[in-house]
Amino acid sequence: MARVKLEDVCERGSSNLKQSDVVDKDGDYPIYGASGYIGNVDFYHQEQPYVAVVKDGAGIGRTTLHPAKSSVIGTMQYLLPKGNVLPEYLCYVVKYMHLEKYFTGATIPHIYFKDYKNEEFNLDSLDRQKEIVSTLNKIEKVIESRTKELELLDELIRARFVELFGNPLDGTAKYPIHQVGEVANSVDPQPSHRTPPVEEGGIPYVSIKDCDYKTGKIDFEGARKVSLKVLEEHMNRYTLHDGDFVVGKIGTIGNPVFVPVRNDYTLSANVVLIQPNSELVSPYFLKYSFESDFVERQFAEAKNSTSQAAFGIQKVRTVEVMNPDLDVQREFEIFVKQVDKSKFDIHKFLYCTSNNTQSIIKPRPNTKESGKTRGGNARIFWIERGQYQDVRI
Repeated sequence: MARVKLEDVCERGSSNLKQSDVVDKDGDYPIYGASGYIGNVDFYHQEQPYVAVVKDGAGIGRTTLHPAKSSVIGTMQYLLPKGNVLPEYLCYVVKYMHLEKYFTGATIPHIYFKDYKNEEFNLDSLDRQKEIVSTLNKIEKVIESRTKELELLDELIRARFVELFGNPLDGTAKYPIHQVGEVANSVDPQPSHRTPPVEEGGIPYVSIKDCDYKTGKIDFEGARKVSLKVLEEHMNRYTLHDGDFVVGKIGTIGNPVFVPVRNDYTLSANVVLIQPNSELVSPYFLKYSFESDFVERQFAEAKNSTSQAAFGIQKVRTVEVMNPDLDVQREFEIFVKQVDKSKFDIHKFLYCTSNNTQSIIKPRPNTKESGKTRGGNARIFWIERGQYQDVRI
């Protein structure tokens, strides 16, 4: 095993093809873009299998493996394997580098090979690479399966919501309608709407882009950092409580995410803080109301009525939601919390598995060696809070 740099095992290639070049074309050779397969054409750029990275725009850093005799459009970059690395192994290596961290550009983000070519990783013999790829392929299938379980659990919650409360859009609503402002306080965290300057080592200034709507996680580490003075100003404006959540109001509209009760971060100008009155409404019911088709329709109509995607605090206060009996809301809340326990276990599995599959190729500091293959079975070990976990595949 050798420790090498990315530029030691691949060469960069570029494409000048546009998606419009592929329209109404036909042929035997596939062409790919940032979102995947586009169509077939009568030519190809690459004779052998290769790795491609989205280098411009949406999906920047996404890494995919492509077959021989195919091409990509110009928003992607070729990484052409040298003789010392398998294309499949190279794909895993680059995927685990998370190249999106190298982006530059405010309007249209870009990443450049020169910025990430010195990333290091473990390069094994070709035979050992085949074993590792086989192991990682099995793990990927397990991850796909567990991810599908999460999607099914989310569908279960949505189905339960409709079962208990109905849907005003199709005339099945079981309860009257009222406005969010009647049961919750809506706070504009940054009324001036002026973004404070960055301060190195400062307090996380959490925006909607730092909130993962699907998992409910908030990326405090990756958030913009601002001065302690900003936090002090915000603490004079609002106090966080259990059950508070944020929704996006500029660009990304909606996508509610619960926020933790902590005093080491603050909220950005592109979110609205919703603070449910727990004597009048279940925070879980209200949060999932913001995910319902009924509220999503209101967001969509507001987007279509303005040139800029924005949903101000006054509009948030007038969002219409159903007004069920509180005991029925509590029943829904108990159900969601039970499902969330299952979701948490899956998220923990996915997080630990993802981190430790990466360590097979690119070990993390202060962790023990991982990854053994015996009789076709993969065993992945990791240390989580000082304890070993063991996943068999």
